[in-house]
Amino acid sequence: MPQQDGRINVALLAVPEVTASALYGMFDLFSSPGRDWAFIVSGAAGEQRMRPYIVARSSQPFRAANGIWVNPDYDFKDCPKPDIVCVPDFFVDPGESVAGMYNPEAEWLKQCHEEGAMLASACSGAVLLGEAGLLANCEATIHWGYVATLTNNYPGVRVRVDRSLVLSGEAHRIVMAGGGSSWQDLALYLIARYVGLKEAIEVAKVYMLQWHDMGQQPFASLMSLRQTSDATIARCQEWLALNYKTHAPVAMMTTLSGLPERSFIRRFAKATGRRPIDYVHALRLEEAKQMLETTDLSFEAIANEAGYEDTSFFGRLFRRKTGLTPTQYRLRFGSLRQALKHR
Repeated sequence: MPQQDGRINVALLAVPEVTASALYGMFDLFSSPGRDWAFIVSGAAGEQRMRPYIVARSSQPFRAANGIWVNPDYDFKDCPKPDIVCVPDFFVDPGESVAGMYNPEAEWLKQCHEEGAMLASACSGAVLLGEAGLLANCEATIHWGYVATLTNNYPGVRVRVDRSLVLSGEAHRIVMAGGGSSWQDLALYLIARYVGLKEAIEVAKVYMLQWHDMGQQPFASLMSLRQTSDATIARCQEWLALNYKTHAPVAMMTTLSGLPERSFIRRFAKATGRRPIDYVHALRLEEAKQMLETTDLSFEAIANEAGYEDTSFFGRLFRRKTGLTPTQYRLRFGSLRQALKHR
């Protein structure tokens, strides 16, 4: 609920590993509703509708992960009661546990939630929601490279990388944004929900923001670079990296391994997390994505270069795995190359 002066209190939780661009970017966006659009169109700033402030376990300044100084406005004890708490992304090793490292933050988040605040996370910030025990048996999202960070450490969490935002919990009082610049989507959603859709659209226009309606799927790498201690499977992976266009590559790897076919498939899946044929497709499609981004080759030529004789099959598989057709993918990710060609 708005405070006595009508403004929405938005607490931005900062830890020493925080990404400063997300922290201060959200600060700017939450400062904008009611103020900036009026200034742009009339030259006079309007009344600010939200009050963002930075909160940390200590109010003492510290350097963020990239070396920028963060000067918290409050610590947990003297922080004004927030209507919304946002957790920006921070640096955490993919898949690793942070148990015990952020107990004060987790306890404060749990307390804020119990007192009725909306909790929101961007990218790896969802890990702190997990530490607070708020993701058990819930849907969630996080940067595609950090899915294992949630699934390995918080039982029952169901990660949806196909969505840019995921709402969870009672009355949808937990909202998570995936990765990268999706913190912008998170801020726009919260502005629309707490201030109004009109104001959210105005902020998007002022900052020239684009909603990531495709989710993370087009951005995600299809390859999980899982290291394996299985020397036989590692040798097959190395061979495939150079020979992915080969006809019947799974049969060739089976021969190379010296194992019976069923044993090879089982052992490969255990070592890599994928069946051999799925691994082949993932590697081929990553190569196809690179060619779509960096060359003018026709789709038929790219399909052949990636190891597919049937262009229509390649197109269907590409769309199923990335959420975009090859044409859509090239339009979205090839524009930077085109811009550089005409500089």
